[in-house]
Amino acid sequence: MTDQNDSVFLEPGDLAKVAQIVQDLAAKRIMMVVDRAAYDASGAAAVIQPILESLEVSWFSDFELNPKIADVQRGVDQARAFDPELVIALGGGTAIDLGKLISSLSHQDASPREIVTGQASIERAGTPLLAIPTTSGTGSEATHFAVAYVGHDKYSIADRSLLPRYTIVDAQLTYSLPATITAATGLDAFCQAIESIWAVGSTDESIGYAVAAGRFALQHLVAATHRPTPADRLGMCRAAHLAGRAINISKTTASHALSYPLTSLHEIPHGIAVAMTLSPMLAYNAQVSDSDCTDPRGAEAVRRRIAIIVELLEAADVADACQRIEALFAELGCPASLAEAGICDEQALRQIVDSVNTQRLSNNPRSASPETLLQLLKGNLAENEA
Repeated sequence: MTDQNDSVFLEPGDLAKVAQIVQDLAAKRIMMVVDRAAYDASGAAAVIQPILESLEVSWFSDFELNPKIADVQRGVDQARAFDPELVIALGGGTAIDLGKLISSLSHQDASPREIVTGQASIERAGTPLLAIPTTSGTGSEATHFAVAYVGHDKYSIADRSLLPRYTIVDAQLTYSLPATITAATGLDAFCQAIESIWAVGSTDESIGYAVAAGRFALQHLVAATHRPTPADRLGMCRAAHLAGRAINISKTTASHALSYPLTSLHEIPHGIAVAMTLSPMLAYNAQVSDSDCTDPRGAEAVRRRIAIIVELLEAADVADACQRIEALFAELGCPASLAEAGICDEQALRQIVDSVNTQRLSNNPRSASPETLLQLLKGNLAENEA
């Protein structure tokens, strides 16, 4: 899928375009799926609240971090009762994914749980959705996916209708982000870019987006975390949006597959959870052979894409590229290993492997059995303990 929404606004100050979007739709009833803390701290409230004063508004903001099926169901019930003409999702990835699911699933015959768990499909378009990210990380505003947790299991729902009809990426909304969130969400964008390049689902178009996203992240992430300027905030917004465009085509791979249980079982922020296995997975994928290659284009095609990553990192070889990735994490002050995050025993490692997302794992260019993943996690653990 390469088609992108044309109603995408990417410049600082573009939040003011909310008024025009509401007017163009002649919308009178607005459902706000909003992270309230982000709404106030980002400055969005000052711009959007006056626009809402003459409209009927239903607020949905009492939800947990990382979309839970119970929150999806509550939001769907609220949307069905209110019948909005526009849904505005504002905040990080949780708010935007909830906005996608609520705007769409409120129009389906099957229950949200049935659709999220893959027992039923999205059959028709939902309410128009405007996505407004306040972090520079998930790129959810640029994808036709949404995720939701059922218990400890994370599900990814994919449908063309989940791509927001309107998107506003206004860097000014990220100016107040604390360093910890800037680092974690920025790492998500960086890892999406790297994984997108080696993914089985990669194309020339997605690689172009991914390389551009990686360059923006490498240039701006450390500064945006520790000493942000408007240029660095804008650069990270570009990185996140382009990484979202990349994975909208390619999808993510093994590092994301391993990250989900790290987040659900150990409460490690998503971007940091992904980053913990990026370097060892780069080294692993670089050793792809014809016998274990899952990409129909062949092992040599995978190695050429690995070379793109090495060049992007301005590294001499794969080993140097891995060291540069780990050095980036160190500069951000993020744990670069499972051990640093307190995950030190084999039982915990096996639980992570047993809970791995097989859909994302199948998009990795080199096959990996559960035992291989366990050894990879052990190797990462031992290497960083040495």
